Amino acid sequence: MKRSTTIATIAVTCGLSFTAGIGVMWAQQQQTSHRETQFENGQMEAHYSLVMPHQPLTFHRHDHGRTIVALTDGVLKAVDKSGKVLHTYTWKKNHAYFYEKDPPGQMHADVNDTDKPIEVMVVELRGDDKK
Repeated sequence: MKRSTTIATIAVTCGLSFTAGIGVMWAQQQQTSHRETQFENGQMEAHYSLVMPHQPLTFHRHDHGRTIVALTDGVLKAVDKSGKVLHTYTWKKNHAYFYEKDPPGQMHADVNDTDKPIEVMVVELRGDDKK
C-alpha cells in the first residue's frame, strides 16, 4: 500500500513539474519586444527595453546622449531600414555604457540575434543640444 502511494505521489509531482515548466516556456514565448517609459521630465527620460530573440524593436532614433544599464548580458545590433548594421553593442549584466545621440535623420531598429532576451534600462539626457 505504501509503495503505490509513493509511486502515485511521484507521478503527480512529475506531472505538476512538467506542467509548470510548459507554463513558464509558454509565458516567455508570449512576451514581445517593447519599451516602457519609467520616468520622464524636462531633463531626462528613463525607459526599460526588452528585446526578445528575433523580435526587433520598432524603428526609432535617439535625439540625445544616453546611458544604457545592462540588466542582462547580450549582443544587440542597431540596423537601418535596409538591414545594414550601424552598430553592434556587447553588454555585460550590471554594467553601464554611454552613447552619443544619433546622426540627424538616422533611424534604427534594435535586433537580438541570440536565443535569450536582452533587457536594459536607458536614461536619455535632455538639454545636451544646448551646448
